[in-house]
Amino acid sequence: MSPKILLSSKEVNIILHRLACQLVEKHLDFSNTVLIGIQPRGKYLANRIKEIIENEYGIQNVELGFLDITFFRDDFRRNEKPLEANKTQIDFLVEDKKVVFIDDVLYTGRSINAALTAIQSFGRPNEVELMVLIDRRFSRHLPIQPDYRGRQVDAFNNDKVKVQWKGVDAQEDLVLLTESEK
Repeated sequence: MSPKILLSSKEVNIILHRLACQLVEKHLDFSNTVLIGIQPRGKYLANRIKEIIENEYGIQNVELGFLDITFFRDDFRRNEKPLEANKTQIDFLVEDKKVVFIDDVLYTGRSINAALTAIQSFGRPNEVELMVLIDRRFSRHLPIQPDYRGRQVDAFNNDKVKVQWKGVDAQEDLVLLTESEK
């Protein structure tokens, strides 16, 4: 199967602005809210959301961190190849804060489960929300649902949803559906 475009660059841009607007509506000045991009791919979405909030809504000092969940995953010892950890970059406490986890694709829910465990090292959040660009419904292993979702996608388990970010993976933002390598 050749890659199918699920979202064009223009559609991704519209969705990013909608997601940022939803956050601003709920969290207003972000004085008690922090954004946490889940490594590795959630950091790109988190950076873009923060940029929109600051540039288009004039809200400055939005706290943004990146959380590595590699060794908190329930399957990290089950892979045949060794996992490569990413760097956690959180230079603030989350104690009594509203935490918004940000990731590109929600699939089984296992990454979010790991993030919930990993964030405890930085304090006890008052509330945790989840923002994802793509929600692959019907594939959850755990009862986890996003509070903010860009697009809901129905895909077979042998399909892969790939988010390509401008300047990182591609010339423009794209979301593709491909058949996974066997």
